[in-house]
Amino acid sequence: MKTASDPRHRQRIRFMQDLFTASFQKEMPPSIKFIWDKLGEIDPLIAASAPEWPLNKLNPIDLAILRLAVYELVIDKKAPYKVIIDEAVELAKQFGGDASPAFINGALGNIISHDIST
Repeated sequence: MKTASDPRHRQRIRFMQDLFTASFQKEMPPSIKFIWDKLGEIDPLIAASAPEWPLNKLNPIDLAILRLAVYELVIDKKAPYKVIIDEAVELAKQFGGDASPAFINGALGNIISHDIST
């Protein structure tokens, strides 16, 4: 069971925070270069999963959480998708707004259902 002290959870928090920070700066922290370099693949998937919310209109925390989760789901593929979605929803509960957990869950669910059906 995941706890706040789980090193994988803490690492996801750091990546999410660095992705959030990078969205406001011209320079990207080296810790997320491997994710940032894949935004050309990640961002179109996010945009397609929530077409009513253009990326520039998304809450920056939600966008950071989605970028991390989509990276893990589509590129990294080391963790089961249920674990990735659960972690993303937990991050949304901890750092996002009231609607963030449901939004994150729905967007990632759309990506998973599309990925499975193709």
